[in-house]
Parts: sequence; structure tokens; C-alpha cells
Amino acid sequence: MIVASELKAGMALRLEGHIFKVLQSEFKAGGGQTGGVVKSLLQNVATGREWDRRFHPDEKLEDLAIERHNLEFLYTDGENCVFMNPDNFEQIEMPQAVLGRMESFLQAGGSVPVEFCEDKPISVILPDVVEARVAETAAPQHSQQDSTWKEAVLDNGVRILVPLFIATGELVRIDTRTGKYLERVRVEKKKGA
Repeated sequence: MIVASELKAGMALRLEGHIFKVLQSEFKAGGGQTGGVVKSLLQNVATGREWDRRFHPDEKLEDLAIERHNLEFLYTDGENCVFMNPDNFEQIEMPQAVLGRMESFLQAGGSVPVEFCEDKPISVILPDVVEARVAETAAPQHSQQDSTWKEAVLDNGVRILVPLFIATGELVRIDTRTGKYLERVRVEKKKGA
């Protein structure tokens, strides 16, 4: 058991018979006689639904242990993402709803850390930034305006907005938490080649 004021992102809790992962948590001090409040964003690990919840700072909560294992991503079958434990070849399914937009950034055959709570997979830990190639977009334009965007489709099928100067075939960096374009990857040209 922990008190709500000790909540941190990444923890797992049992509330109302369901397991939730803490995505964000922040203490807001109260004024005068009020003791403040802990604002938390929780995700139901079974459904993927997010819940904006407030707790009293001294409210007791049941925290759960989280284990992390590196698994190999195999494929998506429509509703679930299937992973394999490389040690014993056991296949583990995780609902796509739990992964949300992160599912698009999984690469078949790639190894990713998967978090487990009570022997059930609850989340995948992806790097904050990934690189992807632009598969399709409008012809590049080099205009004076940097704040104009166009749609692009990445090689993993994800649709994002990119600046006008990005061309098909270019490598770009994407924030996996938001799914937004960060920057173009500059490829160093070899001298004498």
C-alpha cells in the first residue's frame, strides 16, 4: 500500500477491481484549510481507456509490482499484438487498444521491453523517438513559410503532418508519445563516393 502523494508515472495500481497504469501524476497544493489533491492520469490495462482521477494526498492505494521482460514482436492479428518470449518461445497477446498509437511503431522481429503485472502484459516500452521513412507525400516545396504542413504516410502506414520541404523517401524522426514529426534525419554523404 502507498499513499496517493507517492504516485509516480509508470506505477501500477488496483482500483475498483481493475488494474491501472499511472501515466501522469502531480500534486496540487491546496489553499487555506484544504490539503491539496493528487491529479493522476490512469490507463486501464485491459481496455486501454484513460481515466483522469483525483485523490486525497493521504488516500491509501494498492500498488502492484511490475516486471519487465524483453520480448520479440511477431505480428498483429486484428485485435491483438502477438509477442514471443525468446527464452521459451511462449507467445503472448496484448490487446491493440492498450498499445494505442504505439502499435504502429512496432517492427516485426524487433525486441521490445514489455511490462507485466500479475503475469499479464500491461504495456510496451518504446523509445520516445523513432525514425521512419516517408513512403508517400506531396512534392516538396521550399517556400518562405516554415509553419505550413502537409500530410505524409510513413512506411509503417502512420499518417502524420510534415513540413512542406519533406520529400518522399526521406527519413524523419517521430515522437512515439504524440505521433508528431520532430525533424528530418540528415544523412552524411561520404567523401570520395
